[in-house]
This record gives sequence, structure tokens and C-alpha cells, in this order.
Amino acid sequence: MSHPEPANSPRPNATFIAAQNDAFRRFACLGITPDQPIQGRLVVTQSLIEAGDGFVTEAVQATGGFDSFEPENDPEGWHDFGAVTIRGETVFWKVDLYEASSDFRYGAETPENPETTMRVLTVMMARDW
Repeated sequence: MSHPEPANSPRPNATFIAAQNDAFRRFACLGITPDQPIQGRLVVTQSLIEAGDGFVTEAVQATGGFDSFEPENDPEGWHDFGAVTIRGETVFWKVDLYEASSDFRYGAETPENPETTMRVLTVMMARDW
């Protein structure tokens, strides 16, 4: 998925965005505190909850530990999407970046700036995609 950019703006710094996405994912999923505050929310889908018996916990922990980024699954280098397998089920996770002051209505204008960017990490069954 590509991230739209304003016509006259420089390309966002993928290295900074990836590091912040990784830090937020580890914090939201594993409780590992990042070096700097990173705003965000963790959301799980209803179908993930309905899988029951600790499935959500396993999926969230696997999401936090994901580190298999390759050009094929991370073409922009933002570390904003991944897939894990839990009990034979494919689980996707996705980090979306919003303007912190927009109540999740607008994409982040400066996604590499953690002070103005709100992250939403969604963990879902692949079939929800």
C-alpha cells in the first residue's frame, strides 16, 4: 500500500518511521518502553477475539516480536504491515499513521514526527482484510 504525499513535500524518512513503528509495536504488544514517547492505539478485530482461548494474546505477542521485513513485504521500508501464523491461522497486523490533532480523520502530514503523529496498530485475522 502506498502512502500519498503532497506534491511539493520531501519524501518522509522511512528509517525514522520504521524505527518509530517498531518501537510502538513493541510497546503496544510487549510492554517494552520506547526511548521517546510514541502516541498510538492497539486495536484487535472481533474475529480475533472470537478465536478465544488466549488467541488474542498469542497474536499480539507475535505481532510485537515480528521482525521479518524484506523488500517483498515492506516495499517502502516503513515496517507498517506484517503477517504471523497463530495455531495455523494467518493473522495480519497494520500500522496506520494519522495527524494527532485530527481524531483519526487525516493521514499524518509529517509521519516521522512522533509529536504530531498518532499510530493505530490493528491486529486482525487475514480473512478480515
